[in-house]
Amino acid sequence: MPCFLDYDSPTALKKFLDDNSFAMQKKFGQNFLINRSCREKLLSALKTEPNMSVWEIGPGLGAMTESLLSKGTKLTAFEIDYGFSKALTTMFSDFDNFNLIEGDVLKTWSDTAKSTGKPDRLFGNLPYNIAATILAQFITSGMIFDVCVVTIQKEVAMRMIASPSTKDYSSFTVLCQWAYDITTIMDIAPGSFWPKPNVASRAVRLTRKKQPLQCTNNAVFFSLIRGLFASRRKTIYNNIRTWLSTNGYERENNNTEKIAL
Repeated sequence: MPCFLDYDSPTALKKFLDDNSFAMQKKFGQNFLINRSCREKLLSALKTEPNMSVWEIGPGLGAMTESLLSKGTKLTAFEIDYGFSKALTTMFSDFDNFNLIEGDVLKTWSDTAKSTGKPDRLFGNLPYNIAATILAQFITSGMIFDVCVVTIQKEVAMRMIASPSTKDYSSFTVLCQWAYDITTIMDIAPGSFWPKPNVASRAVRLTRKKQPLQCTNNAVFFSLIRGLFASRRKTIYNNIRTWLSTNGYERENNNTEKIAL
């Protein structure tokens, strides 16, 4: 097994997969970013320094992993594919600053955070089927990174940066904009990936807000956000009434109870 691959060549990547009896698994949303210029732009946006701790989600066969390790970051990579995990372990065995967590990141990140602490940066070409879920899970769990650079489905990115009164504005929007200042790095064409995805992609940079909106009970705040958008055709008042009833808050004299947030 070679140490590093030609990450710009679909032919080389396919040969590596075939030689090692690896198969691309559609359920994991595996698409390799074969555009070197895009990869360099993403790494530049991350702005890492030596000894900075970084989490990478979905390293695949290590195109970005190699660059991050070479920059001296303390890298923890989360990879769900057993074959890819085996390849990564072999490829980067000489790097003392490499830590691989095999399995579903939705199930493994919490224990990893408890053992290693919160990293300085989050990075990755997020599997499109879990992108919104994992980002929301991080925020609601209090895992807010100083900087995130992630490639996600363009539709999800548009929800993250949406303005009020637009069709893309949602509870996910409020959640992301509560925690982060969000900027678009670039749109990435399907042809920059192999295999080509069936959806458009966008890379975004999330920078932790210096002064986020303060609330006394984050859990109640997050729950209320979801409640407000639960039925978009209803008025805010009716959604709040439903949320109050569902969450066991009593209403006195037909007035909606004030909630400490």
